[in-house]
Amino acid sequence: MSNHILGDTAVLTGRSLRHILRSPDTIITTAVTPIALMLLFVYVFGGAINTGSEESYVNYMLPGILLITIASGVAYTAYRLFLDLQGGIFERFQSMPIARSSVLWAHVLTSLAANVVSVAIVIGVALIMGFRTGASLALWLAVAGILVLFTLALTWIAVIAGLSAKTVDGASAFSYPLIFLPFISSAFVPTASMPGPVAWFAENQPVTAVVDTLRAMFAQQPVGSGIWIALAWLVGILAVAYAFANSIYRRRIS
Repeated sequence: MSNHILGDTAVLTGRSLRHILRSPDTIITTAVTPIALMLLFVYVFGGAINTGSEESYVNYMLPGILLITIASGVAYTAYRLFLDLQGGIFERFQSMPIARSSVLWAHVLTSLAANVVSVAIVIGVALIMGFRTGASLALWLAVAGILVLFTLALTWIAVIAGLSAKTVDGASAFSYPLIFLPFISSAFVPTASMPGPVAWFAENQPVTAVVDTLRAMFAQQPVGSGIWIALAWLVGILAVAYAFANSIYRRRIS
């Protein structure tokens, strides 16, 4: 990005962040559902689930819960983007000497910042519930990098939804399949315990690769080729979503 784009993006990101600071309930709401799921699975279902591992169930399921947290959070990006479109703010921006791409990047960076806070809250609750890891600083940074990449990939999908939706409900409804996807993965139970077709889908969808990689990092176990599969999925989804979002954006403002 040039200095002009960076400056415009910073100003517009500050605008979006101020909206969140005035309505912090969006972050709280994003964190509430994953925390409720974590409490339910650990204290109600956890004792009946055999993961084939000696680690505690909260350790086993936390990676999946973190992905659900992010999937819940990006719905607000689509919602806020849709409101900006309906409110005519995009037309006003077009009449100003600002970089057009900075409008979308501001929403994306705001999503990233909000999701970092939500994920931190969920991890804090998990620690209270007994989550423990001996992961080094380097592994924690690797975990953070994967979660950031996951957030960016899903946020650009949210941008597509926000630009394409016809109603407010439609703008945020796209996140429901994303939230549901971890349930058909290795996030809560081993894929080997699932029926054949379901197990095949679970083993070959992106969430399982990401969850298994995060779980191995927290447990200080070798990640093997799984990390490359996870990164390939995330980078691929990010690239495709970014291209589609910018294509739709150019059509909307032309």
